[in-house]
Amino acid sequence: MSIHVLRPNNLSQKMMRVIFSIYIVVACLITSVQFLTEYLKTQDSILNELKQLEETVRGSISASFWQYDYNQMEVLISGLIKMPIIEGVDILDKNGNEIIAKRSYNPSSPPLSMFSTESKLDWKLKDKDISLGSLTLYSSSQIVLDRVLFGFTLIAITAIVKLSILFWLFIWAFDRYLSRPLKELVSQVDEIQLNQNMSKRIHLSAPEDNEIGQLQKHMNIMLSAIESDREKLLQDEKSKRNWLETAVEKRTEELLLLNKKLQYLATRDSLTGILNRGSFFETAQHLLALSKRQNSTATLVVMDLDKFKLINDNFGHFIGDKVLVHFAQTIQIFLRKSDLIGRLGGEEFAIFLPDTDINAAFQIADKIREAVSCSRLEVDGKTVTYTVSLGIDSSLQTDNLIEELFKRADLKLYGAKDKGRNRVER
Repeated sequence: MSIHVLRPNNLSQKMMRVIFSIYIVVACLITSVQFLTEYLKTQDSILNELKQLEETVRGSISASFWQYDYNQMEVLISGLIKMPIIEGVDILDKNGNEIIAKRSYNPSSPPLSMFSTESKLDWKLKDKDISLGSLTLYSSSQIVLDRVLFGFTLIAITAIVKLSILFWLFIWAFDRYLSRPLKELVSQVDEIQLNQNMSKRIHLSAPEDNEIGQLQKHMNIMLSAIESDREKLLQDEKSKRNWLETAVEKRTEELLLLNKKLQYLATRDSLTGILNRGSFFETAQHLLALSKRQNSTATLVVMDLDKFKLINDNFGHFIGDKVLVHFAQTIQIFLRKSDLIGRLGGEEFAIFLPDTDINAAFQIADKIREAVSCSRLEVDGKTVTYTVSLGIDSSLQTDNLIEELFKRADLKLYGAKDKGRNRVER
C-alpha cells in the first residue's frame, strides 16, 4: 500500500499564491475606495472655491457688462483664467449668446473630464433686478488629481511597505512551522514507501502540538493499522478468490439463462405472447424453403379484426387489448404444433401452415372465423363481440420469399374486407 503526501514546495507555492492574491485584491480595493473618497472630497472643495470666486467677481463683471465695458471685462476674465483652479470661463448674454469664452488649456488636448459652476449676472436699477446673462467657471479632473496625487502617493507607499513586511513575515513563519516539518514528514514517508517497511514509524525532530504533530500521530496510527491489516488481507485473499470463482461461475449460469429468456422475449409479441412480426416472417421463410425442397405445399393465412377501431373507441384500449389476447388464444385451438402463428401489428395476425393445401387451410380458417363470430367476451361487466376477415393463399414452386406469398394472401384479405367482412377469401 502506498502513502501519498502533498509536496511542501507545491503546498507553499499554492498557499502563497492564494494568500497574496487575496491580500493584493483587498489592498487594491481599499486603496481605490480611499482614492475615490479623496477625489470626491477634493472636487467638492474646488467647487466651493469656484462658487466663492463667482461671488467675488460677479459684481465687477455685472458692472462692466451693464456699462458695455468689454475691455474691463476682458481684464477680469484674464485674471480669473490665471487662477490655479480655473480651466475656463464663459460669459453669455441673457439670450444664451456667447460674449466671452476663454480656456487655459490647449483645445487639441482637453482634460479628461470637467465640472463647472454657473451663476446669473444681473444689475439692480431702481430696486428692480435686470438680467444680463450668466457666468460659468470651469475646473477639471486634472486639477483634482494634482491635489490628490501627493496624499494618494503616501497611501500607495504605505500599502507597498505593509505588503513587503507581511510577505517576509509570512515566508519566515511558513518555513518555520509548516514547510520544514512537512519536508521531514515527506522524507520519512518516502523512505517507508520505498522500503515497504510498514513496521517503521514517523518521528519528527522538533515535534509540536499543532496540526503537523497531529498528522504525525495519525499517520503512525495508519501505519499500525496497515501493518495489522496486511497479514489479514493476505490470509483472506485465497478464500475470497475461491468465493469469487464460485460466484462468477454461478453468475455465468444465471446470465446464460437470462440471455435465453431475453432471446425468447425478443421474438415474442409483448401483449399476446405469440411471435412478433420479424420473428414470424423469419421462421416462415425457413419453413417455406423446407416445403420447397420437399415439394410440399404450404399455406399462409392473413387475418384482420373487423372494425377494431370501434372497439377501442367504444370500450377503451384496455378492453381492446383483451380482445387481441382472446383472438390469439382462439386461433391456437385450431392449430398443430408445427403451425406458426404471429402478430403482424395492431389487429393483424397471420398463421403459416406447412404441408397444408389451400382447401384444408380454408376449412381451418373458416373454423376460426366461425369460432370468433360466435364468441362473447366478458370484461368488467361489458360484453364484447367481434368478427374477423381472412385471406389465404398457398405456396408455388416459384416462390422463393415469404413476402411473395404474403402479398397474395394480403390481397385476398382486402377482398374479404371489400365483400362485407367476416369471411374467408382464397
